[in-house]
Amino acid sequence: MPSLATRPERQTDYRRFSPAIPIIIDNGGFNFRIGWAGESDPRITFRNLVYRPRHKATGETVTIVGDHDPVLLKYFDCTRSSYRSAFDSNVVYQFEIMEYVDHPILMTECICNPISSRSKMAELLFETYGVPSLAFGVDAAFAYKFNQQHGICSEDGLAICSGFATSHVIPFVEGEPVLEACCRTNVGGYHVTDYLKQLLSLNYPYHISSITWEKAEELKLEHCYVAYDYAAELQLFQKGTKEAEEKTRCWQLPWIPPSQEDAPSEEELARKAALKEKQGQRLRDIAAAKKFTRISELEHKLHGLEDLVQQLDEVEDEEMYSILSVTDYNSKQEIESAVHRVTQSLRKARGEPCESEEKVDASLSEKYPLISIPDDMLTPEQLKEKKKQIFLKTTSEGRLRAKQKKFKEELLREKQNQEDEEKRLENPELYLEQTRVKYRELCERVDQRKRLKTNGNGNSSGGVGRGERLNSVQKERMRLLTTAAFDRGKGEDTFGARDEDWQLYKLMSRDNDDDDDSLDEDETELSRVTTRLQEIDPEFVAKSDLAALQGTLEFTRLRPLTAEDFKINVGIERFRCPEILFRPSMVGVDQAGLDEMTGVSLRRLSSKDDAVKNRMCNSIIVLGGSSLFPGLDSRLEAGIRQIRPYLSPLKVVRSLNPVLDAWRGAAAYATSMQFSTQTFSIQDYYEKGESGLKQYQIKYSL
Repeated sequence: MPSLATRPERQTDYRRFSPAIPIIIDNGGFNFRIGWAGESDPRITFRNLVYRPRHKATGETVTIVGDHDPVLLKYFDCTRSSYRSAFDSNVVYQFEIMEYVDHPILMTECICNPISSRSKMAELLFETYGVPSLAFGVDAAFAYKFNQQHGICSEDGLAICSGFATSHVIPFVEGEPVLEACCRTNVGGYHVTDYLKQLLSLNYPYHISSITWEKAEELKLEHCYVAYDYAAELQLFQKGTKEAEEKTRCWQLPWIPPSQEDAPSEEELARKAALKEKQGQRLRDIAAAKKFTRISELEHKLHGLEDLVQQLDEVEDEEMYSILSVTDYNSKQEIESAVHRVTQSLRKARGEPCESEEKVDASLSEKYPLISIPDDMLTPEQLKEKKKQIFLKTTSEGRLRAKQKKFKEELLREKQNQEDEEKRLENPELYLEQTRVKYRELCERVDQRKRLKTNGNGNSSGGVGRGERLNSVQKERMRLLTTAAFDRGKGEDTFGARDEDWQLYKLMSRDNDDDDDSLDEDETELSRVTTRLQEIDPEFVAKSDLAALQGTLEFTRLRPLTAEDFKINVGIERFRCPEILFRPSMVGVDQAGLDEMTGVSLRRLSSKDDAVKNRMCNSIIVLGGSSLFPGLDSRLEAGIRQIRPYLSPLKVVRSLNPVLDAWRGAAAYATSMQFSTQTFSIQDYYEKGESGLKQYQIKYSL
């Protein structure tokens, strides 16, 4: 049977086999083994897992049992389903997965298996498959009896079984396990592999996709060992001695050297320059076409508005309202304002300067006629309207001045860029050096003014801050603010009712702060120079970007990747991960280790005399897949010797085959003549039910 298989149809005629030969199943937490009684090795061994992916072509969900074969799994979509195990801490709890196991008669189980798990398994085998008889036995007991038959251990002894999910210590007296003295810890090979994966993922986070659970399992089986003295081994690696370097293993990940590109030839550079110029010309043509379309649209809109204004001038008021009713405007003034806005946009699109401030003031005066009329000639309603018009006029003037200032700055910046480009073409090196010097001077000037604005209290250099360094304009503004606040508290607030109030408002505006204006000019010029340097100097890095760059400099790859960057060193992890078998608290499990569990089991044998305990300690055998770590038996002997009396006998040996001895012991047990008397038949199942399974217990000494 292949390691990857779907559930077959039950078409095999099992009657052709002799009914006296039972089928042996070692239902382990990691591997599943099945074979015939009396054979030396199982016929089939595979991972005790089940997949249920979908076929990529048909979309049909299939069931896959056992190890995954990459060659076959490429035809299935495994992204929506993961593998499932039937075990939870060495106890079967998902019995629908076990339906894919064929006809067991003798099945292994963990020590002190819950009766609910045994009952569900018996129900599955009897009612689904019609098994004539069934026997359950402890895997560690079968392995112990198998080694006893080969003279490895005696009748009285201890079996230390470290499996995939759990570890047990089982005392044996006269060949039978003493169940009430057993001890268990929920730590096994799975936890060692998972701990190794976590440590490697923390040390090499940029290779976390390569550190899979299967690869960690492979590294554990090949390189991990148990340290005889954990503290001394730890100090050895911390000091970085030559012996520690020799014990370090290296895992080389796949790496492809980068291709060495030759320097581009002059023809290639000329071709790239011509292509870049062609692309630039294309962009300039697109921009010119957009500009021409924009100007045409504005001119057409302006002609329409001017014709509408001319038409309104030639008609009476009654006809004017009928004409306005079919337009989007409510008055002639709105149309004139629209004409003014379109004219400004058209001039800006053509690159012409905006109209003078005198024309703007004239248009604002026509828009707000009450401002020029004295107060004694206005009614109370008109006075309120005049206040409103004064406020609107001041706001409009401020916005217009800001727009004009921005437009002038853009024209000035464009003119300066043109002059700079001419200088650069005359002498590029000299121009670049002058621009760098200017950038440094502007940076120093801006930083100095910012430092002066900061409050100087507590400054050891004796500098003063902004609160102690007010110029004459700022002092005058502070005086006006204080006076206005003082007058406001005397009675009714009438600020803004007179023209003098608005002149005072203008004086208190920040626009008159020459110090702030000079700072804004320096910052504007610094921004322009920075942009210019970024265009002409490929090695230039702005000061504002330098701080962020320094913060991430250690993570920036300043050199090409080499094979050393794709190496994973496994050093201290080699013995640190198996150490959790002796110190489960390292992974957050508050339970006893293997050596401590041995002492717990011996203390539970209070009814036995010291002679029996001495014979048991002189026959300690190590079982299970997690006992394959080099150095585990010597470490166990050293740990158990510390809890035993002085000069008491002690012997720790490894079983013949920690992985297969359980199946081989069960296969040998099933060949005995008395095996049929130890089974639980289907008639017993229907007559006694779960209570019969609860009392059922086989005898290992036949």
